[in-house]
Amino acid sequence: MNAPESLFTRLGTGLAGAMLLARGRAEGMLLVAEEPTQAAARRSFWAAALCLPAFICLQLIGLDQEPRLPPHLAHGLALQLLGYVIDWAGFALLSRWIARAMGRAEAWPRFIAAWNWCNVVQYLLLVAASLPPLLGLPAIVGETSWLIATGWALWIEWYATRLALGIGGFQAAGLVLLDEAVGFALLAAIQLMPGAG
Repeated sequence: MNAPESLFTRLGTGLAGAMLLARGRAEGMLLVAEEPTQAAARRSFWAAALCLPAFICLQLIGLDQEPRLPPHLAHGLALQLLGYVIDWAGFALLSRWIARAMGRAEAWPRFIAAWNWCNVVQYLLLVAASLPPLLGLPAIVGETSWLIATGWALWIEWYATRLALGIGGFQAAGLVLLDEAVGFALLAAIQLMPGAG
């Protein structure tokens, strides 16, 4: 098997594992973090590239909801992309420190592999939930879709975190909340920058 085929096979394995985790099947952890776990963790960062089109799609859908386009659209989108990269890398680094502080440093590569691949499923859920308003469906359909997708996305991260690190539900919930807090803090900081909106 040549290198590109091997890479695509491993990416497919990671995505298949995340899909299993999204359905509450613990065996998905074996696919997202196959041995050696350090290599699986490094390779899982391809998920950031796979999620980028979904991220851009969500940004464009958000613009469609605005009454008028911002005056510095390209600058604002560039800031959002910068925030995307900082958020992804920042939480990965922060989670490594937290795993070490919790005495779970050896489990961090498995955790970050699961977190990366589960992000792909989470982004797909959010894009799907953003479609009802674009299709002209009633607001209640869009709001319900968004609520279900957001809840499911948070649950996926919680479930994968608990399994990967071998920690309790409250500790896993704390890490999920921290991930969300980092994202919201970056979003707020970007909104305060000149030309962001």
